[in-house]
Amino acid sequence: MQQDYEQFIASIYIKTGVNLSYYKEAQMKRRLTSLYEKKGFRSFGEFFQALDKDPSLLHEFLDRMTINVSEFYRNSNRWDVLEQRILPALLKKNGRPKVWSAACSTGEEPYTLAMIMSRYMPLTNIHITATDIDDNALAKARMGVYSERSLNEVPSDIKNKYFSKEDSLYKVSSEIKKPVHFKKQNLLEDRFEGPFDLIVCRNVLIYFTEEAKDRLYHKFSSSLRPGGIFFVGSTEQIFNPSKYGFETEDTFFYRKI
Repeated sequence: MQQDYEQFIASIYIKTGVNLSYYKEAQMKRRLTSLYEKKGFRSFGEFFQALDKDPSLLHEFLDRMTINVSEFYRNSNRWDVLEQRILPALLKKNGRPKVWSAACSTGEEPYTLAMIMSRYMPLTNIHITATDIDDNALAKARMGVYSERSLNEVPSDIKNKYFSKEDSLYKVSSEIKKPVHFKKQNLLEDRFEGPFDLIVCRNVLIYFTEEAKDRLYHKFSSSLRPGGIFFVGSTEQIFNPSKYGFETEDTFFYRKI
């Protein structure tokens, strides 16, 4: 079974450039075993042969492998800290900060960033780079149409201003969509742009191995300008920030030294 899984990882990497060995093995194995059993396959080897021949199955596999759980203003008290403390300090240094939403999933996070920044500056002055590895997630993000559940934490004034209701769904306004520029990126393999003033990467790193996290923290740090902020998810505290050239600015916010 282990050899079968390791061969599967190697084959997937050659085919897609996605390195599953950087994900926590027990979680990834469980997720993928559940998928191939549901599809009627009996082993990773059999599953890969099918993926190799069937593009739609390959897309479904990549969807299952990536973690697309998101909502606007997720863990809203942390976004309050960003809005009230972090962002005003950044704007004093740079009136047009360069912002990156990494592993942006279906777009709720970068659109939240645009909404928060709109309280301080014209939307025409905002530029947010938003990246993800999943083509399907990026397609949904570009559409900007969401269920009511995704908007549970959105402040009512923002909801009224930047969303329009269509049947049971909510559509993000074109004003908010314009500042957000989506592109495909593999965090572990691709070069990072920069320097950024703010990088947001939340509720993703928890799925990676310690080795992969270590590598990514170094990459994120290198992509921030001195004084820039790295904002992580509420289960992703960095216990040795100085190793990566960070100091703790607030809970789950790290400043590049």
